[in-house]
Formats: sequence, C-alpha cells, structure tokens
Amino acid sequence: QVHLVESGGGLVQTGGSLRLSCAASGRSFSSIDSGWFRQAPGKEREFVAAIFWNGTRTYYADSVKGRFTISRDNAENTVYLQMNSLKPEDAAQYYCAAGSTGTDPRDYKYWGQGTQVTVSS
Repeated sequence: QVHLVESGGGLVQTGGSLRLSCAASGRSFSSIDSGWFRQAPGKEREFVAAIFWNGTRTYYADSVKGRFTISRDNAENTVYLQMNSLKPEDAAQYYCAAGSTGTDPRDYKYWGQGTQVTVSS
C-alpha cells in the first residue's frame, strides 16, 4: 500500500505561483511512477503531469506545458508540482496519484485526498 498526502494548495492571484507537494508512505514509493491530476467543479478529473519513478522522464498536459514542472525527491518520498503563471482556469482540486505515467485516472492505483488551488483574477 502507498499512502499519499498533498499539501501546498491555496489562494493565489493570476500570474502567481504555487508549489504542491505529495508526501508518500508505505511500500517503496521511489520505485513507483507518479502523477498529478486536477478536477474542477462539474468537470472530469484531468491529467496534469506525470514522472517516471526515477525522474528521468516527465509528461505534461498541453494546457500546463511550459508553466508547470513535476519533480520528485525519492530520498524524501515526495513528488512536487511547481506551478507558475497561474491562470483562473487552473483553479481546481489537485490530486497526487501513483502507479502509472498515463493520462487516464484509471491507470493509477493510489490517490491522495487532494489539495485546493484557487486563482483569483
């Protein structure tokens, strides 16, 4: 089992930055691919970014490419999502997930409880 806990969400103005963290515990998280998803009210959960277990490859949704950066520190069992140049449309509940680098939420076995990101215009 892998237990994931997100943090770092909050309220930010348009153009601002936030860094989300996902702290993992349980089985060897450092050997598991991970990703970030988000879900706005009334919308489906959508892929944001993913990273190989060893950090050698990353993937991004087109909507965040060039603005968001996913990274991980396996010594700390933590995955990060650095979000820059935030837009109102980035506002959502952000979820950390583990078990894949796919874009379909069904590919992932483990999920955190989410952290809210609000972007004011």
